[in-house]
Amino acid sequence: MFLYVIRHADPDYPNNTITEYGHQEAQALSERLAGEGLTRIYTSPMGRAVDTARYTVEATGIAPHVLDWTCEIQIPGVEQGPYGKLSPFNLAGEVIRAAPDACRSHDGVTCLPWVKDTPIAECAQTIRDASDAFLADLGYEREGGLYRCVRPNNERVAMFCHFGFAGVLLSHLLEIPLPLIWSGIWLAPSSVTTIFFEQRSDEWAVPRCIALGDTGHLYKAGLPIRPRGVLARNWPPGPGGAAG
Repeated sequence: MFLYVIRHADPDYPNNTITEYGHQEAQALSERLAGEGLTRIYTSPMGRAVDTARYTVEATGIAPHVLDWTCEIQIPGVEQGPYGKLSPFNLAGEVIRAAPDACRSHDGVTCLPWVKDTPIAECAQTIRDASDAFLADLGYEREGGLYRCVRPNNERVAMFCHFGFAGVLLSHLLEIPLPLIWSGIWLAPSSVTTIFFEQRSDEWAVPRCIALGDTGHLYKAGLPIRPRGVLARNWPPGPGGAAG
């Protein structure tokens, strides 16, 4: 099975939708996904994910299913010292990398500064539990860090979701501690991360990331990447980036 974890297109957060530029991204994305042989489409209930998915729904004719548990992590921003008020899942990488080893473990969010007293750990566990139930329905039951192949298949499943949510999901699927996912990866708007449930036996499957944050559809369409969620002072202008 292939699972495509797709961040929504360029967001218009105040209006819970996507920008005019985001519509261009979503159109380019749909042209790419139309050739992937998708069998199922799932989307977060939030407008920016639904509006991104709509183009792929039209291109493939596959009816979307809304999954409430895939919405963005709903925790107000917290004051993070010199970094200002940010979402708990947007902690500065230098804080995570400089923290004690225990803070970079699977349960490390419970001791990271500024976010340890938020409900982020409970929210992450809710996503993990819901993803286990979701994948079990698709034929892969989690046991420890493995997935038992109850009904192995060749389905291609698209999930239109959000950056914070996707970080927790990828951490769980790939067995990479969540703080390291936070500090080590970023997913561009409309990017596609492909997870392949690899079987080397009849009994077990192991999720492997075969493409992370792919934006090839944007390059093909001549659309620069928008740094939504990147709080870097040195984001490059030009072909690899654009302001906004």
